[in-house]
Amino acid sequence: MDTPPIIEVDNVLISLDCLTEKFCCDLEKCNGECCVEGDAGAPVTLDEIGGIEDSLDTVWDDLSASAQAVIDKQGVAYIDQEGCMVTSIVNGKDCVFTCHDKGCCYCTLEKAYRSGKTRFCKPISCYLYPIREVKIGEDMVGLNYHVWDVCKCAREKGKELDVPVYKFLKQPLIQRFGEKWYESLEEVVKELKANGYIK
Repeated sequence: MDTPPIIEVDNVLISLDCLTEKFCCDLEKCNGECCVEGDAGAPVTLDEIGGIEDSLDTVWDDLSASAQAVIDKQGVAYIDQEGCMVTSIVNGKDCVFTCHDKGCCYCTLEKAYRSGKTRFCKPISCYLYPIREVKIGEDMVGLNYHVWDVCKCAREKGKELDVPVYKFLKQPLIQRFGEKWYESLEEVVKELKANGYIK
């Protein structure tokens, strides 16, 4: 029986590995390396830039001097080589909103949000990782599972705990697409299991 490589739920195309692969962040092992690795910032929307700018005064003192200098020069975001709007970075890799505590990297935006100081948490592109969203035409988006070396420990922990990517990302997916959409996704997964497409 052939397994469908892509699933559609209410105009959202989902690659099958988002449902079958296992993932669970292991911050104690990776130390938040995703915030400081790579060659571009996190993709952001214009609305998210507004939310970041509204939070800037609150998180400013938690930012490094280098990050503050970058923001003073070019703002909280810039257009990368692929033409996407992304968060500004320091030294060609570190997100400007990264802070370090006891050898671990954290997001100052999320830290302020969880402390009740701001209304904006962080870009949905960060919240949804390791799922990456791509726009397909006017009315459809695609969700792809992204494999990155720095997340090896998250894949190992996910396998150990048997946590599929879509379950690990339940709250971000609900935030992005809504609770009814997520319930529809769960129904699709049940149907795929019942028909022997996935375990």
